[in-house]
Amino acid sequence: MAKNRQPVAKRCKALGISPAVMGYAKKQTNRNPGGQMRKKKSEYALQLNEKQKVKFVYGILEKQFYAYYEKAFAMEGKTGENLLSLIERRLDNVVYRAGFAMTRREARQLVSHAHYTVNGKKVNIPSYLVKPGDVIAIREKSMALDKFKSVLEANASMPVVSWLSVDKTKGQAVVAAMPTRDEIDCDIEENLIVELYSK
Repeated sequence: MAKNRQPVAKRCKALGISPAVMGYAKKQTNRNPGGQMRKKKSEYALQLNEKQKVKFVYGILEKQFYAYYEKAFAMEGKTGENLLSLIERRLDNVVYRAGFAMTRREARQLVSHAHYTVNGKKVNIPSYLVKPGDVIAIREKSMALDKFKSVLEANASMPVVSWLSVDKTKGQAVVAAMPTRDEIDCDIEENLIVELYSK
């Protein structure tokens, strides 16, 4: 399985996003404090930056990201909003959003190690797309582990997106609705991604 091993703080600074978006509230970098990057970017550079931002935040590589774009393009509605909605529905992101993992990277690893179930069945595919009505839960054996006890305790007061109904005492989340653009808190201009792929 391909992995993104880029340093989080360094990459966040390059893309102009807060490490908190990645789940790293205390991470920061003092490298290049003066910001020696060019002040003005070309249209292509802006479009590419938005695409790289989304890929990095959600931990997706190019081939899979383009597949999401093609699927979003074939759907009704705005392609950019469809794209973000599809990516939000990934199982690793849902696990993170529900507070069952500290970061999306950790969620991806824990899903790969089969610590979660969807509708009672074990799923170990981070890119699995959930749908309304699906029940995501931490496996009973995993709930007994200190790791999950500490994660649930640390995320007890973490706000949950409105399209998820979460019961942290049971380690269970229900997908109440499809995620909408307004509920995606990352600062993304998805129209630039669509323009980039439309060329």
